[in-house]
Amino acid sequence: METFKEQFIEFIHNLQDSICEDVEKSDGLSLFQEDRWEREGGGGGRTRIISNGKVFEKGGVNTSVVFGHLPENMMKYLETPHSRFFACGLSLVLHPLNPYVPTVHANYRYFELYDEEGNPVDFWFGGGSDLTPYYFFQEDRDHFHHVQKEVCDRFDHSLYAKFSQRCDEYFYNSHRGETRGVGGTFYDYLRPKGVQNGKFWFELVTALGHSFIKSYIPIVEKRKSMEYGERERYWQEIRRGRYVEFNLLHDKGTLFGLKTKGRTESILMSLPPRVRWDYGFTPQSGSKEAEMLNILQK
Repeated sequence: METFKEQFIEFIHNLQDSICEDVEKSDGLSLFQEDRWEREGGGGGRTRIISNGKVFEKGGVNTSVVFGHLPENMMKYLETPHSRFFACGLSLVLHPLNPYVPTVHANYRYFELYDEEGNPVDFWFGGGSDLTPYYFFQEDRDHFHHVQKEVCDRFDHSLYAKFSQRCDEYFYNSHRGETRGVGGTFYDYLRPKGVQNGKFWFELVTALGHSFIKSYIPIVEKRKSMEYGERERYWQEIRRGRYVEFNLLHDKGTLFGLKTKGRTESILMSLPPRVRWDYGFTPQSGSKEAEMLNILQK
């Protein structure tokens, strides 16, 4: 079976370097601090954290390359009789200081399963990128989606609509009746099928990864100098609470990392530094905050 292990490892490490460089340039003050770690069950990773910046209050751009044996509950979850696995990926979350700059999340990952003799029996790609604004700007939402659609359309014109719909369905706080943000793309279990072979999916996912900076940093540059006050920060912290709820209640990546004894600090780096849960908070009718909430509840 053709596998893409070494190629994908090289891709995520190069992408981590380039994204960190561009984020630091946009911030203009803070730099990423790297923390290398090893996983007891096999493998390890490079966690890079930026904090207390001029633009980014907290963020992480992390890579991991892990292998070993799946616990029984994860074998059931993946519906596989095979326990030996390999997984690698890049995961990032950036929480800006200015409430007019949206939070962003992205990940690009590759997974392999093996039989007891170590022969590969299955592999797939997954990932996506989604935008979580606190105040709605149609042009920001359109730009973020347009960049990813352009990439998808180079491979297959039917893919973007599927990936975008899946993103809206996945990043949804069902207990609140709200989407987490304004979408993007989400895809998982991309396996060889017909002309969409392993090389096809590898090239698509890596192209989407390389397009991340183009989709996000222009939005940051447009919004990072906008004036804001305590009202905007208050609303940002309310909405960040919804972000935390999704990651801890619904996110499959968080579940996989914790269930396979991943590094807790790296897994939970996605959580914002300042959050609030005020009982029964409702934004003022007709306000920009109410507009954002109405969009998320559609």
